[in-house]
Amino acid sequence: METDGQQSGSSGVSKAQTRKPMYRKVWFWLVVLLVAYTLAGFFLLPWWLQRFVPEQLEQRMGWQAQVDEVRTNPFSMSVDIRTLTADDADGEKVVGFDRLFVDLGFWKLFTGVVGMQAIALEEPFIRLDLLDDYSVNFARDWSEANPAVTEPEPEQAEDDTSTPPKLYFQQITINGGELLFRDFSKEEPAEFRISPLDLTLNDLATWQRDDAQSNYYLLAALGSQTIEWEGDLSINPMYSKGFLRIADVDHATLKHFLKPYLPYELRGGNVSVSTNYELSVAEQLYLRTSDGLLELEELALALDKDQEEAALTNGRLSVDQIRFSLTGRSADIGMITVDALDLALARSAEGEIDLLVPLQQDAEDETDTDASETGDGGFLWSIAGIELNNSRVQWRDRQPDTPADITVEDLSLTLGGVSHELEEPVRYRLQGTLAKGGSLGLEGQATIQPFTLEAGVTGSGVQLATFEPYILEAANLNVRSGQLAVDGNLDLDGQEDPLTGTFSGTAEVSGLNLTLPDSNDPLLAWKTLRLAPLEYNVHPARLEIGTITLSQPAVNVVRGGDGLHNIERIIQMSGAPAESKAEASEEEEGGEPDFIFRIEQLLLEEGDVSYTDRTLDPAFTTRFDELNGTVTGISNIVPQQGKVSLRGRVDGISDLSFEGTLGTLGTDDVSQLSLDMKNASLPNLSPYFGRYLGYGVDSGKLNVDMNYEIAGSRIDATNMIVMDRLELGQPVASEAAVSAPVKLGLALLRDRKGVIEIDVPISGNLDDPDFSVGKVVMRAFVNILAKAAASPFSVLGSVAELAGLSGEELSQVNFLAGQVSLAEGEQAKLDALADALTERPALLLNIRGVVAPEEDGLALLKQRLEEQGGGSLSEEAWGQARQEYLAGDRSLPPEALGNLASARGVWLRQQMLEEYGVAPKQLFLLDPVRNATADDQGRVAVEFALDAR
Repeated sequence: METDGQQSGSSGVSKAQTRKPMYRKVWFWLVVLLVAYTLAGFFLLPWWLQRFVPEQLEQRMGWQAQVDEVRTNPFSMSVDIRTLTADDADGEKVVGFDRLFVDLGFWKLFTGVVGMQAIALEEPFIRLDLLDDYSVNFARDWSEANPAVTEPEPEQAEDDTSTPPKLYFQQITINGGELLFRDFSKEEPAEFRISPLDLTLNDLATWQRDDAQSNYYLLAALGSQTIEWEGDLSINPMYSKGFLRIADVDHATLKHFLKPYLPYELRGGNVSVSTNYELSVAEQLYLRTSDGLLELEELALALDKDQEEAALTNGRLSVDQIRFSLTGRSADIGMITVDALDLALARSAEGEIDLLVPLQQDAEDETDTDASETGDGGFLWSIAGIELNNSRVQWRDRQPDTPADITVEDLSLTLGGVSHELEEPVRYRLQGTLAKGGSLGLEGQATIQPFTLEAGVTGSGVQLATFEPYILEAANLNVRSGQLAVDGNLDLDGQEDPLTGTFSGTAEVSGLNLTLPDSNDPLLAWKTLRLAPLEYNVHPARLEIGTITLSQPAVNVVRGGDGLHNIERIIQMSGAPAESKAEASEEEEGGEPDFIFRIEQLLLEEGDVSYTDRTLDPAFTTRFDELNGTVTGISNIVPQQGKVSLRGRVDGISDLSFEGTLGTLGTDDVSQLSLDMKNASLPNLSPYFGRYLGYGVDSGKLNVDMNYEIAGSRIDATNMIVMDRLELGQPVASEAAVSAPVKLGLALLRDRKGVIEIDVPISGNLDDPDFSVGKVVMRAFVNILAKAAASPFSVLGSVAELAGLSGEELSQVNFLAGQVSLAEGEQAKLDALADALTERPALLLNIRGVVAPEEDGLALLKQRLEEQGGGSLSEEAWGQARQEYLAGDRSLPPEALGNLASARGVWLRQQMLEEYGVAPKQLFLLDPVRNATADDQGRVAVEFALDAR
């Protein structure tokens, strides 16, 4: 029997023999596994990651990387990497961060989801280079570290029903990030440092969830430039809805990215854009934006880098309520507001506008695509309105010979709603002020297609000098002053070709003062010129004016030393050849002119016309003032009968009237005009008398009665010139003076009252550049004087109306041989001559006694022989005495013939004094002529000579 001790010992051995080793127990291995997991998780994995990450970056990217510290927590399933830096092959830092923390959601794994509770990246750094071949540095480094190996593409199963893994990110955060973007693809490299870069993304899943969406918030800054992006996001299906704002993007950033597409030099400006959006990518791409806002401030654009000043600047541009729908193919814009726009436009001598040249270079290659060809219908768009305020436009035009500089300030524009429905009318209002003075305004409505325009046009105080360069293109005029005012309605219609339209209203030009460019002498001026009502039709061209009121016009006509009048220099020489003008004339012949005009009446108030002729020395000046009257019915369309009635003064002394009727202008209708001038001062014409007659004018008055008949370019006129008490002054040396006794001519034309009447008919062609009414009248007057002086008795004959007597007959009287007795019929000559002398007190009659030695000697010898014989002589005795006298064997007393000659002169003088009452101061005896001959009837002629004081 065993003892208790024995039993006890055997029991212990048995238990010892049956106990399992510890390593065979589950808990042991669990502990070991836990310890190993803990050691690997806390020590081995950090050690491995600290080496693996740099090795992989070097192997895969060729980067030299370093990780300062890696911490992992196998129980919280988290990884914490501190201070990673990586440099590329050039030794430049390419990526890095201060801390990366990843917390894996362990329990999500049991639902088949790889979940991340949190991913936090602190102060990451990324350097992204856009290379000159438009690749990026990451792709370059990858391709260099991983040479491409051609491998057969794996066959894909026809029915691939695999789905992407389910990933879930409870929160992703990036704090204090920095992105360095360097662009080497442009001519001028640039770099942009975006910092800070912050991102928060919550509750993001890669599978479709009907009950939840992720939300995100991104904030990035490039200096003062920021990007703010927030909203909701779903990856499957792809859907996002939120708000995006890009603010204060400066011109340097814009310039870099827009330079290839913007043909201008961007020098200033910053842009802000914000919008709400909704994006969905499913069977069809869906994109819609709303409440969009675009703001552009302090924009500055120059044509190129060499331009000193910007061509376009603005204070602020704002576009609100921007809406866009991709599926609806529509875009709607609210108000476009532009403030303080400053636009400078310049046109070159070749006619190119500088700001448009870059845009026109490729215009010929562009084609428009018809919306109907797309098969999707047209694009719908609308703009609620446009407002432009406090703006300025500068226009510099170098195409005219004289450059033009026009600036419009305080420019404002209000434009109503406009849309793709181009046929709908658009209301507008445009107002501006010219820098040099004046304001302009347009208000009305217009349609774009087809083009129509309705405009109320207003303008006041517009300085015409502003547009002087364009005036100089048509007329050689300088505008010293002048203001334009206009008020009316303009209607244009482009529905059919050609464009039609009308302007109706009033216009007024006040304070006008025009001169020639190279002269300071006044040329044309007036106080006011008013046209009311005024109507102009575009096509066919027609102008109709009710009343033109011209107040206080002043015209200064000057003939220069070269013989050219200043008004002839106004019209620029036309480049059109004469053949073209002739063709145009033939086209108009037989039909209506291309341009029709009709003026009901012209009212002239207090007009003033001055004329100066500087070809004379001294210069001739005259003035027509206090011109008042009317001209009615002015037109170039038949039938038309106008009237002219003007009154005025000449040189402040004489009265002037201009009356008549007007035919249709530009046709062969007859116009009959008459000009009557009374009591003009002849001394004012002294320069002309000095040039053409060789004498000045000391005194006298002038009356003129002119009657003109004008048919087309043909003129026929009568000019009755009456000079009262014309007295010549001092002689004037002139090469153009007529070589004739001018005083005698005037004395012959002057009657006993001191009046000279001359009727000068003229005719000619007004189109002849050499034809001038003034020249013709003056030439005719000089010719009359020369003729009178050359043939004075012929003038007397016509003036005295001596019937049956010629001028030659009046210049002498015939005496009977040997007697102081007139032959038969000669007394009538004395009657006529005496009347002429009485009518012309300035005439002087020179009487020269005459004797014919043979005829008068024989007559005196016969008388002496008969007296001595106490009776008549026989024919035989007279025949013998006659032969002896002719042979020189018989003579008369030496004084006999001389006494007869003197007696005849004295007798004629006595006859004029006693029988006809001729003033003694008009009669002069000259030294007798003693060697005259008798006519075939034996009469001896005593010749008279006329002279003047």
